Amino acid sequence: MKDTRWLSEVELEAWIAYVTATHLLERRVEEQLKADSGLTHAQYEILAKLSAAPERRLRMTELARKTVVSKSGLTYQIGQLEKLGLVERTTCPSDERGVLAVLTEEGVRCLERTAPGHVAVVRAFLIDQLTPEELRAMARIMSKAAAVMRAADEPPGRPASLSRRGPAAGGPDAVRPS
Repeated sequence: MKDTRWLSEVELEAWIAYVTATHLLERRVEEQLKADSGLTHAQYEILAKLSAAPERRLRMTELARKTVVSKSGLTYQIGQLEKLGLVERTTCPSDERGVLAVLTEEGVRCLERTAPGHVAVVRAFLIDQLTPEELRAMARIMSKAAAVMRAADEPPGRPASLSRRGPAAGGPDAVRPS
């Protein structure tokens, strides 16, 4: 523990603010999606990614990467969305081992009904609270953090700076114990 780089007061304040705001916004988004469509945020994101894809279809592996979810987690969510008639699975024409997730017409209609409320929540509780400069800074900061985390998942392995940190480095209690 003596080698642990504990968070400074400023770092801790930033971390706690980030975690708190993220959880509160996620709760609002989940509430809105459940009320408007019965979907979870993860399911809505899958539908949104498929709607933006060419021919409203993506290979399951690509969809898992885009939605930042495990393959097994995506398989479960796609199964739930299939039961609702919002998505269907089909084999990939260029690779019979590949599986495509395809947004159905009902899935498109669901998105059309749900998206206005979703964007209203995102605007009300985040976007409209920030200046254009703050939004650009947030995009840069979150993109930088995402790039570091994606790179850590890629071979040949984790950067040494990430490997040395203990489990407390990422938790909300990542300050020196009293």
